[in-house]
Amino acid sequence: MLSVVAKRYAKALVDVVTAPGSGVDPSRALAELRSIEQLMAASDDLRNALLSPAVSPSRKRAVVAKLIAPMGVCKQVRNFVFVVIDHRRVAEFGSIVEAFETLLDERLGFVRADVSSAHALTDPQRASLEAQLSRLSGRTAKVKFSTDPALLAGVVARVGSVVYDGSVRGQLERLRVKLVSG
Repeated sequence: MLSVVAKRYAKALVDVVTAPGSGVDPSRALAELRSIEQLMAASDDLRNALLSPAVSPSRKRAVVAKLIAPMGVCKQVRNFVFVVIDHRRVAEFGSIVEAFETLLDERLGFVRADVSSAHALTDPQRASLEAQLSRLSGRTAKVKFSTDPALLAGVVARVGSVVYDGSVRGQLERLRVKLVSG
């Protein structure tokens, strides 16, 4: 579950990048945030320095500015990262990026879906599931596929708080409940 703080920071950035005339491509902003998140995760020394109260915010900003300069990060994302540093929210940066992606998807009319299947799905099967989930939700589905051998066969799709269980395991469980309840 995302924290209130992560959602608040993410909403502020979503408002900036989706504002008319912002000049920022929202998908580019997300990619830049993900790159910065990976940069922070890749170096324990960097992460420790950014989390340390002994290092001044201005020094932290200078280090981050040098590291992200070759990446060509837009000024809105750069300034946002500086605000996160100044407000000592670096520990929540990953959650902020996750909340940003979720809120951005909502703002742009996408719905996220997680689909688990017993075996890897073919491209036509994936496309068909994406189309069906988009139709059911009334929004364009961004689907993340994974495999779960415990399902035995079939698929389980989660769209928001709704679960569509077409797995053999789910069918067996529903049958068990019916038999037990009489």
